[in-house]
Amino acid sequence: MPGSPIGNLHAVTLLAVGGASALSSADGPTCYSRLTNDWICAQYVKDFRPELQQATIEHLQITALAVLLGVLIAFPMALVARRYARLESSILGIATGIYTIPSLALLPLMVPFTGLSKTTVVIALALYALTILVRAILEGLRGVPDEVVEAARGLGYGPTRLLFRVELPLALPVIMAGLRVATVSTVALTTIGSLVAYGGLGNLIKDGVNSNFRAELFTASLLCVVIAVLLDVVIVLTQRAMTPWARGVRA
Repeated sequence: MPGSPIGNLHAVTLLAVGGASALSSADGPTCYSRLTNDWICAQYVKDFRPELQQATIEHLQITALAVLLGVLIAFPMALVARRYARLESSILGIATGIYTIPSLALLPLMVPFTGLSKTTVVIALALYALTILVRAILEGLRGVPDEVVEAARGLGYGPTRLLFRVELPLALPVIMAGLRVATVSTVALTTIGSLVAYGGLGNLIKDGVNSNFRAELFTASLLCVVIAVLLDVVIVLTQRAMTPWARGVRA
């Protein structure tokens, strides 16, 4: 898989596993040699730390860029859907329809335009996130009490100031809940980028499946779970910091 910074991991992995097997008679088999091939192997983590770190960083970068792009696309779509009721079903239908496109079809369709690059994966994941983000933003804005909106207008708030100073802060809990779901989902979907050699930890998972390398497969999968949990915690803490009034209400 040329072009990816970790595209040659498959060959490297096979050489390492083969080398470990060759040395097993003298030094004893490692837990990731072909003789043992354990699922949980601390020695693998130690020996392949640079590859794991690089794959994890790439995974985080793709996830963050995809979610950010998804928010930038979803926000105006939600505003249009709220402003023009006749277009709401069409906009939501488009967002949902994109999500139903199999990744095995979407990524190859994009390759002629964006190439075998990280951009292909980021755009695809951002489009997949729309089905969650558009609905979350739309429902959050609709949940703002009408009396609050009318009071703000009575104080002279214009549409833009009303949106950013009143409606968005009050809609933030619902929007952030959708963002959490979209982020965790994107962490998992990032692995499909291995189809174009830019899947972060997905490259290792694919390699582990193809070569029956259990330690690689398990470690990469576990790191995906850890990333998802950590990002979810970060979003929750960010929401609490941005909505101190909500903490007061719960208390």
